[in-house]
Amino acid sequence: MTEEVETPVVEIPVVEIQVDGETVAARPGELLIDACERNGTYIPRFCHHTRMKPVGMCRMCLVEVDTGRGPALQPSCMLECTPGMSVDTESDRTRKAQDGVLEFLLVNHPLDCPVCDKGGECPLQDQTMAFGPGESRFVEEKRHFEKPIPVNSNVHLDRERCILCDRCTRFAGEVAGDQLIHFMDRGGQTQVNTFPEQPFSSYFSGNTVQVCPVGALTAAPYRFKARPWDLEEVESTSTLDSVGSRIAVQSSRDRVLRFQGVDADAVNWGWLSDKERFVFEAYDHEDRLASPMLRGDALGNRTPDGPSLVAAPWSEALGVAASALAAAPAARIAVLGGARMTNESQYAWAKLAKGVLGTDHVDAQLGDGLPAEVVLGLPRATIDRACTPGGVIVLLGPDPKEELGALYLRLRHAVVHDGATLIELTPRRTGLSAHAAHSLRVTPGDAAGVVAAMFGSGSPAGVAGIPVDQLAAAGATLAAAVAEGSPVTVLLGRPSLAESAGPVVDGALALHDHLPTATFLSLLRRGNVHGAMDMGLAPGLLPGRASLADAGRVADVWPTVPAATGHDALGILTAAAAGEIDVLVLLGADLLADVPDRQLAEQALAGARTVVAVDLFGTDTVARADVVLPAVASTELDGTFTNLEGRVSVVARKVTSPGTSRPDWAIAVELAERLGADLGFMSVDDVLAELAAVSPLHADLTPETLAGATREGILIEGSTEVARPAPTSVPGRDGYGLRLVVDRCMYDAGVLVAHSASLAGLAPGTRAGVEPTDLARHGIDEGEVVDLISARGTIQVVVAADAGVARGTVHLRANQPDLAVNALIDASAPVTEVRVGRR
Repeated sequence: MTEEVETPVVEIPVVEIQVDGETVAARPGELLIDACERNGTYIPRFCHHTRMKPVGMCRMCLVEVDTGRGPALQPSCMLECTPGMSVDTESDRTRKAQDGVLEFLLVNHPLDCPVCDKGGECPLQDQTMAFGPGESRFVEEKRHFEKPIPVNSNVHLDRERCILCDRCTRFAGEVAGDQLIHFMDRGGQTQVNTFPEQPFSSYFSGNTVQVCPVGALTAAPYRFKARPWDLEEVESTSTLDSVGSRIAVQSSRDRVLRFQGVDADAVNWGWLSDKERFVFEAYDHEDRLASPMLRGDALGNRTPDGPSLVAAPWSEALGVAASALAAAPAARIAVLGGARMTNESQYAWAKLAKGVLGTDHVDAQLGDGLPAEVVLGLPRATIDRACTPGGVIVLLGPDPKEELGALYLRLRHAVVHDGATLIELTPRRTGLSAHAAHSLRVTPGDAAGVVAAMFGSGSPAGVAGIPVDQLAAAGATLAAAVAEGSPVTVLLGRPSLAESAGPVVDGALALHDHLPTATFLSLLRRGNVHGAMDMGLAPGLLPGRASLADAGRVADVWPTVPAATGHDALGILTAAAAGEIDVLVLLGADLLADVPDRQLAEQALAGARTVVAVDLFGTDTVARADVVLPAVASTELDGTFTNLEGRVSVVARKVTSPGTSRPDWAIAVELAERLGADLGFMSVDDVLAELAAVSPLHADLTPETLAGATREGILIEGSTEVARPAPTSVPGRDGYGLRLVVDRCMYDAGVLVAHSASLAGLAPGTRAGVEPTDLARHGIDEGEVVDLISARGTIQVVVAADAGVARGTVHLRANQPDLAVNALIDASAPVTEVRVGRR
């Protein structure tokens, strides 16, 4: 169950002010506009946004304020509450000022509400009706601009509608740090626009559409699709990555038309990456799997030229899958994937795999994460703790801007605006490097050595080319933070897919040893992967972060429990490649694209006797399966989701799934029934009730408590002992080669991005980034095509000079449409070395 922590009662000082004759309690330093709204008095506004700094641009929030020197009109968005302040929001002077502001705003604003996408949800419309003059005294011609102009491929700008509120430009500069859109020209020709030849190429551009108070900025995927009164809405959770951003899912005529960010104070503050915002297009794509499929010789040996997949009834497909599972010993059954699913579906599959089939060869990660026992054992941080003003953040992981966009915005705000200190231990420059106090380029395999050197126990000559003074300065910053009692949070993940989990874990444990008060925030990116670990979809674990030794927890409801810890993902793939797996079940797992070692994934698919794929799309991996079962997407089922800090939130069904696709938990129930077992679930609530019964961590999760915490979710707290695997031995450097760094970027060839029309063309492609001195050392010119040769294979790629990568490394992007970089990676090695061959 959730831990009850007794919090001391702290009296928060208040500032008493008078609003329209009534006494109101404000917080010290609180803006007047926010204090009034919090206490039930709405002051109209256009430029004000609670998540951005006030600028007082629009003057719509003028109210009559007396601070002791007589009443005067003042912008309430710029005024902090002070004791004895008297405010009149309904005086004649206030009303006339608001009336005048609206009249001036409408001088040039076009009256095209019937064709404007903002019509029906437009603050300008609403406030004109509530506070405006009702008619205009101006008869002059309004200004005209070419319309619309695309500021990027997904955001269109109608400049004549702009009221110069500065929201979009402030978001771009203050929040996202992508100041690519700004005011231009003067007087009546002032407009918002991008700089010449520089599109608004931001990962977060869609937020400007949502914060725009008029129809100046519109989203291309939603443009002219529906009116607000046509839309039905539910609050849900984005399952695209592990941040678990709160979203509003809006649909019309049983089709999702828009995702909007919801302001959850603990998570995403209302912000979304464009990938989260526009990925809904994939869920409605015509290529979605709509019915089961079977290969002609599903139970026989397969060949590359064997029978193709053909549609089949559910009864037949489930029968074939159940027959294969029934015929295989538990030790020769494996389940990979599951991070796409809800907690309830993950629990149902964990019960089927471990409690019915008896196999512990189960892993929701695909060889690209960290051991579950390490993630769950290290002291856990929340997003709020990581972003504590004045705290210290240590980044030992991937670039949050590329992999966890909404978290990046929170972290950036903490560092840029709240005085948090950032220390980077990464193999290449990240989106946060410009704001880091110390940015150390750590070569793959060297994390533990760098941490030791930071605290004075490393080589006096430095580690992997990092100067001694930089190492000492970073260590001193951390030591000072610990001495002062400042919170230290380590952001932990895989900085490179070409580096095994071992060296990263060694670095994390070294930080834990030197910083015993530090907490850790996981940067594992894959959807509901943290829920999967909590539900038992990891080797050696049962639901509720329990080990197999705690089998008594589930004894009353699970028929059996595995006797020994099974293989993780790489172990499963290795066993399958060796012909030791009879049935390989893939739960939304695209092995060929997602497993770092493509050769191993190929061999595993070929070596497994029967492959059962439960998925949304017919990926290259699904095309090699013997049984294909179509599942539903996150907008098509109810359930819960656990984010990277352990916060459980609601996933809400909004539309009907295509064809005969079924929820993942229902597929598990059907398979169990054909295996002679009853999982005991007839609904999502049944699964949740059993989870609460077997897991003390989840004992307080009920439909009622979840409904009461839809916006913020429920934080599940609890930890296990810190696991300490044996240190990883990393071979010495090859003087002629380079260590490979492979990471992900926001846009790639992933199945959801590829099936979202707004995102599919945004993948940047592959170039090999090499530090300039390494280019000179190898005699390579920028732009030259070279061979990169590893023990696994060879690829041809264009080389680019990149001063942001560590010396002695070469950087590549994973899963790009032009090149299969994972053909180079050897997952069995701590690091992957490559040599450069000139053509």
